[in-house]
Amino acid sequence: MAEGHQKSSMSYKDVNEDIYGIITRSGIGYYIICGLFGAGAAVLFILPWAYQIYVGQGVSGLNVPVFWGIYLVNFVFWVGVAHAGTLISAMLFITQTPWRRAISRGAETMTFFALMLVTLFIFIHMGRPWNFYWTFPYPTQRQLWTNFISPLTFDVFAIGTYTTSSIVFLYFGLVPDLAALSHTASGWRKKLYEFLSFGWRGTDAQWYTQNKACMFFSAFIMPLVVSVHSVVSWDFALSLVPGYSKTVFAPYFVTGALLSGFAGVLLMLSIMREAYPVMKKYVTDYHYDRIGLFVLVLSLMWSYLTLMEVVTGLYANTSQEIEHLKFKLATPPYMQLFILMIFCNTVLPLVYIVRKVRGSVFGRFVVPVLVLVGMWLERYLIIPNSLSRKFLPWMWQDYAPTWVEISISLGTLMMFISMFMMFVKVFPIIALFEVKEDIGVPMKNRKHH
Repeated sequence: MAEGHQKSSMSYKDVNEDIYGIITRSGIGYYIICGLFGAGAAVLFILPWAYQIYVGQGVSGLNVPVFWGIYLVNFVFWVGVAHAGTLISAMLFITQTPWRRAISRGAETMTFFALMLVTLFIFIHMGRPWNFYWTFPYPTQRQLWTNFISPLTFDVFAIGTYTTSSIVFLYFGLVPDLAALSHTASGWRKKLYEFLSFGWRGTDAQWYTQNKACMFFSAFIMPLVVSVHSVVSWDFALSLVPGYSKTVFAPYFVTGALLSGFAGVLLMLSIMREAYPVMKKYVTDYHYDRIGLFVLVLSLMWSYLTLMEVVTGLYANTSQEIEHLKFKLATPPYMQLFILMIFCNTVLPLVYIVRKVRGSVFGRFVVPVLVLVGMWLERYLIIPNSLSRKFLPWMWQDYAPTWVEISISLGTLMMFISMFMMFVKVFPIIALFEVKEDIGVPMKNRKHH
């Protein structure tokens, strides 16, 4: 009731000024933090990647048979983080769930930048990124064609479609907000908003078209939420490698993607609320309550599928699968990493059963961070770990990431943060027109005629 009373007492002008204030009011602390993350991304990512291109993939810890390392781990992880934005924006838009309105734009933005890193890790893992053209189907005199039955080719089409759809969906939602802010903005921002809004005037015909377009893309993107990470799981499930050939991988990867994605949204909202206190008017404890329940349910589903992944390996009862499970579950340091993964993804989210915890500092910051750590470990324990015990003992080789791989991974994380911080200062992080739907008609709420 208090939340509804607070929103009903606001006007459309208040919403515009609050969100525009987030864009324009930047203290010295913002520039220092953004500069540090930008410099960190340049030093930790660009320089080591240039060094790797110059020297070769030998500077990484990749070997035979472990030819997939933490570059692929990061690829799968960031695809997972990108999923929650699509789910919140698309599925909850179709079901007309009200609480999505204040957080949908931030989730969509997180999806966009996560997909940028996903695309980047494809080039990083290739070693020679200028050979990327080989993944495209085009006729040649030698009649060489892309192998369309390869799951790696599936990735190119799935990620490309998903990225394009997410960008269009994000932009369609931005158009009415940019037109509204163009009346408040000045200077280069005003020119930019007027150009990108394409003469939006808020007529009935425009609102009708915009709503239909968002509904169409929501229905179009929803299958991609399932298909994209299913395709990523088939990179492994279609092989015969022990630890990879699991039919449970498609729902397992999708559930894990949504779990890491919702944890990322939860952490992003918490940081934004602390950085900009005005957001507390829009992102309330009710949002934390709903997202916390999603994390709890997804954690339980993920735990069940993790158990199934182990059980199916035992049920296969082959020497290769048994050796893989022994290496993963009973051999240090992977045994400790597996225990930490179970603690982060199964045990810790159970605290969300208590409603007060879902809105507490522990629930808003500590739990989502550890869930993200656990989900990264899950990908690590699947991808390079399985290749380390591939079939015969003479093929066994342990894998350990080098400083180049670790540096590039940390650099991409800093790049994600710096890009998000710059986006916040150019575009509205909260969907203005959707928040105004919560307010209703201000004159009517104030009993004016």
